[in-house]
Amino acid sequence: MRFRYAIVVAIANGLLGYGADLRAQTIPPLVIPPMPSEPSQRAAVEVAPFVGYRFGGDFFELVTGQEVDLDGALSWGAAVDVPLTSQGLQFEGLFTHQHANLVVPPKLSGQPSLWRITVEHWQAGALQEISGGRARPFIDVMAGLTRYSAEGDNEIRFAASFGAGAKLLPSPRLGVRLESRVFATFVDAAGALACSSGFCRIALRAEVAWQWEFSAGLVLRFHEI
Repeated sequence: MRFRYAIVVAIANGLLGYGADLRAQTIPPLVIPPMPSEPSQRAAVEVAPFVGYRFGGDFFELVTGQEVDLDGALSWGAAVDVPLTSQGLQFEGLFTHQHANLVVPPKLSGQPSLWRITVEHWQAGALQEISGGRARPFIDVMAGLTRYSAEGDNEIRFAASFGAGAKLLPSPRLGVRLESRVFATFVDAAGALACSSGFCRIALRAEVAWQWEFSAGLVLRFHEI
C-alpha cells in the first residue's frame, strides 16, 4: 500500500513540475509585418511648363470696342512652386500668355482690319496640396497684374485668380500637372463718397473681365528637401 502511495505522489510531483516548466517558458509575441505603403514624394522645387485653352472674350471686345465672334484662344505659360512647409504649402509664381488674331469689321466704311490681341497674366500666391504621394490634388490663390495690348496700345490692370487641379508624380523627378483656373481682371474701377447729415455713403463700381483656362503640362522637380 505504501509503495503504491509513493508511486502516485511521484507521478503527481512530476506532472506539477512539468506544468511549472511550461509556465516558466516565454511565449514569443506574435509580430504582424506592416502593410506596404505607397512611396511618398519628398518636397522639391517644381517648374511646370504648360499649354491650355482660355475662354472668355471680354478682353477682345474691350480692345476692339465691338462684339467679336471669338470666345477663346490657345494659351501657354509656366508655374514655379517652392515648398514652404512639410504639409504641402508652396509659394507659386505664374506666367501665362494668350494671343489671338481677329478680323475686325469696319464701323462705317472701309476694309476689315486684322488685329493681334495679346493677354498676359503675371501672378504670385500660395498653393496647397491636399494630400501627398504620387497623386496630389491642390488648390491655389494668386494675385498680380494683367497686361493686354493691341495695335500698339498696352494696358496693365490688377487681377486675381483661383485654380484647382492635380499633380501626378510617377517618379521623383518628372510628373504631369492638370489644372483649371479662373482669372478676374479689374479693368475699370471707380468710387464716390457722399456725406449728408452726419452719414456717409461709399459707392463703388468695378468692371471685371473674366477668363477661364484649362491647361496640362509637365512637372520638373529639382533639389529635393
